[in-house]
Amino acid sequence: MAFVTDLLGRLGDPKIGKHLLREEGEVVVDEVTHHWFAYTRPALELGLTLALLVGSWFVSVQVAWFLIIVAVAVLLHAGWGWLAVLRDRFVITNMRVFRVHGVLSQSLATMPLSRILDISVKKPLHGRMLGFGHFCFESAAQEQGLRDIRYVGRPDERDLAIQRVVQRAGLRGPRVPN
Repeated sequence: MAFVTDLLGRLGDPKIGKHLLREEGEVVVDEVTHHWFAYTRPALELGLTLALLVGSWFVSVQVAWFLIIVAVAVLLHAGWGWLAVLRDRFVITNMRVFRVHGVLSQSLATMPLSRILDISVKKPLHGRMLGFGHFCFESAAQEQGLRDIRYVGRPDERDLAIQRVVQRAGLRGPRVPN
């Protein structure tokens, strides 16, 4: 069992530390994994796989083989989707925000805190009930790889963490006393 846990840990770790500018004093403020709701599609596909496998017991052999092949394909798709969600990380540091994602190839999208003009937090009804939301970053650039971050758990807390980091970095106007 420890082997499986270790293997899953290594498969799911996108190695955030290798992207940090440690020599410049960059530290992680928050590393955001997806809310559990992001795993619902792979879970439903896993349920479909089980239904296809059980259904293969009650049909002729020719149809059963077809159902088994479809079940394996759906299982592989569910596993790939689960791993893609697991390896997708959004990171807030004291200097920037970045997203690392990908299973075989890895993509990195980064935005310095100084380029963040606006952060919209969208919480659909089911997201409000379950505790997740979606971030939409607006920056000075027209197109960037870090625009929409979906299924962020505790989005209000994460938004405040980003706002605190931006404020501490002195990128917004000084605080006005009441």
